[in-house]
Formats: sequence, C-alpha cells, structure tokens
Amino acid sequence: MDEAAKESGGSQVISQLRKNQNIEYRGRIRSVESYFNSINKGIDQIIRVRGGKEIKVTVSSARLKVSSHSKKRFVIALKYDGENDYRYLVATDLTWRTQDIIQAYTLRWLIEVFFEDWKLYEGWGREAKQLDEEGSSRGLILSLLFDHCLLLIIN
Repeated sequence: MDEAAKESGGSQVISQLRKNQNIEYRGRIRSVESYFNSINKGIDQIIRVRGGKEIKVTVSSARLKVSSHSKKRFVIALKYDGENDYRYLVATDLTWRTQDIIQAYTLRWLIEVFFEDWKLYEGWGREAKQLDEEGSSRGLILSLLFDHCLLLIIN
C-alpha cells in the first residue's frame, strides 16, 4: 500500500482487509473481526453512493497497527443495511476522516464496473463480439487512439 501511495504522488490508498487479518491493539494481537465485534461498536450513518443515492450503513473505525503491514493504518468496519457481516477497509493516510474514506471507497465500484465491462466486451469474456487476439486488440487500439487525441488537444 505504501508503494502504491508513493507511485501516485502520496495520495490516499484504500483497500480491504480479510476478517481474519491480525491487528495489534494495546500490545494484544487479535483478528480485525474480533476487535470490532468486542471493543468498538458501530454507529448508523447515511452515505451517498454512485450518483447520489443515499443508503444506511453501520460504521466503526480505529487507527490500529496492522500486523502484516508492520505499521499503523486507518481501519474501518463497514456494514451495509441488510448485510450480516462487516467488510473491513484499510487506508494509508491517518489524517482523513472516516466519512471521507467511506465516500472515496464507494467510487471504487465505478472502476470495477468499467474493468468488468472492458474484459467482457473487448474479447476477454464469453460474451465478446470478437474473441481472442483480434477482439482484444480493438479495445487497445481505441484506447491508444483516444490517448493520442488527448495529447494533441493538450499540446
């Protein structure tokens, strides 16, 4: 995560932790799931997701040392309304507010949808119009032409 932050100019990097990922709190090592289940109860909030739709979530957060990272991270337990289990987010920049990290995380799915569509319709999935190398190269050519046009406009 630190390398990704460095590569992007020191920006915030947000990812997920598995529920059995170890954290250290007051010298005691435990899973992130057991920490949030026993010590830190969540609060209900309303967050805005893709396109402004508001949904109810239960959120809890703490700045904890993540054992595998060997450093303190911003860890968030997030549960959407209607779900039984929490998902655990981790962020590199400890100065951000919990709400800001959650809002940034909701944008991740827009990127995931783009990647899924790209793979599906550009020759990488079973639903592709043209399969194999020919189909996959069309999307790459289009992307390179688009980059070229942007460079011409900027210059």
